[in-house]
Amino acid sequence: MRDQMRPLQPGEYAPAFALPSANQEGTVSLASLHGHPFLIAFFRGLHCPFCRRQVGQLGSLQPALHAAGVETVAVINTPVQRARVYFDHRPTPAVLLCDQDCSTHRAFGVPYGEFLPEGSSEKPVWPYRASMEQFEAARINPTGELPDALHPMAANALLNAQDGFELTEVDHAIFASHPTQLVGHFLIDGDGIVRWVQIEARDGPDSLCTFPNAAEMLAAASSLRR
Repeated sequence: MRDQMRPLQPGEYAPAFALPSANQEGTVSLASLHGHPFLIAFFRGLHCPFCRRQVGQLGSLQPALHAAGVETVAVINTPVQRARVYFDHRPTPAVLLCDQDCSTHRAFGVPYGEFLPEGSSEKPVWPYRASMEQFEAARINPTGELPDALHPMAANALLNAQDGFELTEVDHAIFASHPTQLVGHFLIDGDGIVRWVQIEARDGPDSLCTFPNAAEMLAAASSLRR
């Protein structure tokens, strides 16, 4: 079992990072954002339709967050060239960064799931040491787009087909390398201190792909002014 750090908590400092941008020139780093509050969200790659939808929501929320003095940053687990091709056709005003190795996901402590061996007597601890039975029993419909609550993998396949999204070899490779990466949202103040955290599926696999809504993110941003 690989060691996993817990997610960063409010009051802790954000770790240094520098990532290539898919919609700006060069790289964006913690140092370049210093002095300006920002909401940073760590996603799976483009193969995840729920992540694509949340990136879109962040983009639509960017004007309101910007008015509140908060920059909007999305980190996706997709190589930068692949991301540029996709977002050239679906631009977003959010700062879009790429981390195909999930190194910043790890640095911020965003969990990734691991499954206990078949027949293990160890008690499952979601998501760090989950049982396959626990995952197989999950049923989700977080956006209300599905005809019924479906297993997460079936939900992904249905929405990708509905979107007309065909996974490339790059997408398949990223999914194969990071199949159980979870999603995390962090609000960082101008001094680089974490002020708000939301981690996907904290309570179990039935809340997979449930992300903070616009009202929750705006409320978090507004709290910086208090």
